[in-house]
Parts: sequence; structure tokens; C-alpha cells
Amino acid sequence: MYNDKTLVCKECGEEFIFSAGEQEFYAEKGFQNEPTRCKACRSKRDHSTKKELYDAVCAECGQTTRVPFKPHLDKPVYCSKCYSNKK
Repeated sequence: MYNDKTLVCKECGEEFIFSAGEQEFYAEKGFQNEPTRCKACRSKRDHSTKKELYDAVCAECGQTTRVPFKPHLDKPVYCSKCYSNKK
């Protein structure tokens, strides 16, 4: 049903193959768009987007923790242990 397609990476401009297997995977997952970057550029992009961590105090146990979002004073922040206990 699917055939390999040659696409052009919008990052580096190189051609890459969007294989029949990848197309089937995209269809199964409900992805509407074809990839726009080659595997190398996608990998490089994933590794360069490190999240900034912010210091916070856990509202439950009072321990200092680091979270991937900027804490707001009007909302409680929990360390990973207390957060998992809340679930």
C-alpha cells in the first residue's frame, strides 16, 4: 500500500527516504503530516532542546527540588516523590 518516498530536509536541504514502514507507522498513529527533517537533523534538534530547570520548595515535604517549569506562588509545587504519591 505504501511506497518509499524521497523528501527534502528543511533543515539541511539533503534528500532522505520516508520509508513505506515509516509511512504506515505515521498512519497508525494518526499523524497527518510527513516528516520535514531527516533523521540526523531530528536527532540533533531533540538533543539541543534541553529544558531549563527551576528551583522550588515542595509544598508537601518542604524539600528543595527542581522542576521544568517556572513555579508560581499561587500554585503548589511538589517534588517527584510527593507528586507520585498524590496520584
